[in-house]
Amino acid sequence: MSMGLALFGVGVGAGLILIGAGLGIGKLAAAALEGTARQPEAGGMLRTSMLIAAAFIEGVAFFGLVICLLMINGTKEVARIEQEAARAAAVTAPAVPAPATPGAPGEKSAKPGE
Repeated sequence: MSMGLALFGVGVGAGLILIGAGLGIGKLAAAALEGTARQPEAGGMLRTSMLIAAAFIEGVAFFGLVICLLMINGTKEVARIEQEAARAAAVTAPAVPAPATPGAPGEKSAKPGE
């Protein structure tokens, strides 16, 4: 998995979270203002319930953004592990010299007395 594609996906996810939270709070505020316009004496109660609902929407949005940030960190960690594995696979064991063949020119014989 490429790092750029993963970060793009996290960015799209974060954007969708923020769009959803903005639409939710906008719809909530519109409904509360409409209710206050229809029945002004209930404005205080509507405002309180609107603020509580807005806090819940913001909490969910914040939770989603934290998950996106954790995904970015996890993606970077996976990429680092993949790079280390590739480096470890590229490293070869040190070459062991081949044993000398008996009777090669310039070598002494291994037999005693020769």
